[in-house]
Amino acid sequence: MDKRSDKDQLNQLSLEILRAFDRVQQNARKIFQKTASDHNLSIPQLVLLTKLAPQIEMTQKELGKETQLPKSTLSQAVDGLVLAGLIHRHPVEDNRREMQLILSEKGKEFFDTIWVQKGSIHHAFECALQTFTEKQSEDFLAALRQIALFLEKEITEQGE
Repeated sequence: MDKRSDKDQLNQLSLEILRAFDRVQQNARKIFQKTASDHNLSIPQLVLLTKLAPQIEMTQKELGKETQLPKSTLSQAVDGLVLAGLIHRHPVEDNRREMQLILSEKGKEFFDTIWVQKGSIHHAFECALQTFTEKQSEDFLAALRQIALFLEKEITEQGE
């Protein structure tokens, strides 16, 4: 009976954690969508800026792999960002078919402005984390990393 009770408690805890992740994800998505809309961006465009900004430059192929956006969606998003002057696109020197995407100065300023703006996902997370003690933040991050590693291992073992 004790083993069954432990298993039931673990199942219940697992469900509660999954529900909490789902709530975080749904609300983060809503904030992300609003940020994109408020700045006349599509969601894929904001996704690309979010991935490209810390790196400053990436190939379109790398960005596609990183974001897992379909090629047509990726191309349309890149075209829109190039037209807006937020990124530059240049052929890769040793592979002319591959495109290097580089965040423009305008793109960097734009991203830096919206990223810290009240109502952005980054701002919301920062505010939420300010309610944690330093120890809680460290423990939370360690737990998330542990879950991420475990899930990545599961995907690898399943032969994605």
